[in-house]
Amino acid sequence: MNQGFGAMRLRDDSADDPDRDPVAVVQAALDAGVMMVDTADAYQNEALVGRAIKGRREEVTLASKFGLVWQAEAAGGFDVRADANYVQHACEASLRRLDVEAIDLYYLHHRSERVPIEETVGAMAGLVRQGKVRSIGLSNVTAADLRRAHAVHPIAALQEQWSLVERGVEQDLLPTAVELGTTVVAHSPNGHGLLHAQPSGAAAGRSQGLSGVLAQVADTHEATPGQVALAWVHHRQEAHGVTVVPIPGTTSIRHLRVNLAAAELSLSSDELHRLDAATG
Repeated sequence: MNQGFGAMRLRDDSADDPDRDPVAVVQAALDAGVMMVDTADAYQNEALVGRAIKGRREEVTLASKFGLVWQAEAAGGFDVRADANYVQHACEASLRRLDVEAIDLYYLHHRSERVPIEETVGAMAGLVRQGKVRSIGLSNVTAADLRRAHAVHPIAALQEQWSLVERGVEQDLLPTAVELGTTVVAHSPNGHGLLHAQPSGAAAGRSQGLSGVLAQVADTHEATPGQVALAWVHHRQEAHGVTVVPIPGTTSIRHLRVNLAAAELSLSSDELHRLDAATG
């Protein structure tokens, strides 16, 4: 199945609810054929993810990220660390928390304004040689960053926000990824939940037309607007000729199954055109 699982919001404090037990949610995803499980040290749940996949490691393409360091006094609440020493330290710490010998896909979580990306990717390539990482990814970067990084070591995956309400990746990053053969991992494919329901307030002004089209297409397929929006991201693979892996996140088994059903939803060329036009 070409749909991953975004683990960002998983927390142990929901374990008392069978539908929201985080280990059960991940296990249900694996049972359904989901292979990629995506986390990060900044999500502060790597140990939880490690427990959830324990005994099923061979079924999982395990992805994690480094580079964001939470600091209340920093702009945006975090700083970026991407120097070579930190890369090594962060990876070893993630391996311990995840309780695995290697991370399948290891991302730089955010571009650094201070450390050249060549230094960061060079250190990440060192992790590959050490057997601690199997492939390298980037997130929150520019097209120029991707090219410079790829010149140092092949970049297997580019993780960026991509949805009907956030299509900035299509401008420069996507053509570069297509050229380099880099898989695009689409996080927040439902626009951080905006596309699951009728928006209100300022969001309604931006998405009113799109909401109507989503509702019409959803009615045709006896689906939800959120499922149609997620299916649209799946169809980007055909539209752009690049491997696309959406990673919707959820904290419930019920919602997980709704997301998985969206992967099987086939939209017509007319429906795709209407959705594209509604976001233009």
